[in-house]
Amino acid sequence: MSRSIALRWLASFIPAPVTVKWQERARSCLGALLGIAFTGGSMFLLLGPAANIPLLVAPMGASAVLLFAVPASPLAQPWSIIGGNLVSATIGVTCASAIADPTLAAALAVALSICGMFTLRCVHPPSGAVALTAVLGGPAIHALGYRFVLEPIAIQSAALLAAALAYHAATGHRYPHSGLLSRGTTANAADDASRAGFTRADLEAVLKRRSEMLDIDPDDLESLLRETQLQAFSRSFNELSCADIMSRHVISVSATTRATVAWGLLKRNKVKALPVTDADRNLIGIVTRADLVDKRVFGQFLPFATRLDGWLRGDALRAPTVGSVMNTEVCTTSATAPITDLVPLFAHHGHHHIPVLNASGHLIGMITQVDLIAGLYRQTVLKAQKAA
Repeated sequence: MSRSIALRWLASFIPAPVTVKWQERARSCLGALLGIAFTGGSMFLLLGPAANIPLLVAPMGASAVLLFAVPASPLAQPWSIIGGNLVSATIGVTCASAIADPTLAAALAVALSICGMFTLRCVHPPSGAVALTAVLGGPAIHALGYRFVLEPIAIQSAALLAAALAYHAATGHRYPHSGLLSRGTTANAADDASRAGFTRADLEAVLKRRSEMLDIDPDDLESLLRETQLQAFSRSFNELSCADIMSRHVISVSATTRATVAWGLLKRNKVKALPVTDADRNLIGIVTRADLVDKRVFGQFLPFATRLDGWLRGDALRAPTVGSVMNTEVCTTSATAPITDLVPLFAHHGHHHIPVLNASGHLIGMITQVDLIAGLYRQTVLKAQKAA
């Protein structure tokens, strides 16, 4: 009995499988390489080769792991690295100068640094190593005194953060991972959460009842829970495909179609979007009523004299074409995809019309929100009939 308990306890040490894709792992490794190289190179350019200040301190390696490998962590955000490192460096230098025993000074420096980071909401694990470096870094570090806070800690922290910001932006990765930013750009987040079965207040109440800090942003946790519910919904409702609910009679236009002609098609057929295709029915864009209104392509927005002159001269170039106003970044789906794949596209990404493509990439249909609702209703009826 005791042996099985011991084995289960030892088994708990086995790490969970890493689900991060290899492309993301390679991106993280390259980012850390460039970040550390940029930090060390910046110190070399600023201080020169004869400086008695280390060009790199060990805690920056740990910070690079957070900034490039787990940039979504609250511990990896800009204020965490800057505030955490500066607070810990200041406390470490103070303890090193006030306490003669290095072991006691190191222990107190780390403990006070954690307290300071919690107080200022800038918890950053590598900052504990910054405090230790200030105490145990040797005569060269001790000789710097409080200059250690600025050189090298502040400079290296800022350089590493700048490298992370530039690298994530260049590789299309969201950083910083700010919860306030995502809440500000998602006006209907509370409504979405409520429809998902819980509200933001419910989530925050549960988090407050926990006695430990979770290394995940509440907004990321909320999004993860919502997507999990959608995945469960998709698993239980996966009978109908997009081909079963799409509108097959699709009115499309070409890129050379006059914008005024497109507007007439929208009004006459009582639709809000037209897919734009080439001669082979390949989708190249989409034009909506909003695109035409926002870019003022109609004659009524032009002075009368200009319209009359264009009409008399037969100048076709005065009339904008669909290609000049269409949106080329189009969200599409395949004909064989289950209709539940459309739920997050309509619910969270603001799409109203989704073109359907076949295996060859040709346009074969269009799905609107009404089509999706009707499809979900049909699927619910089919599921109830099978259960009966």
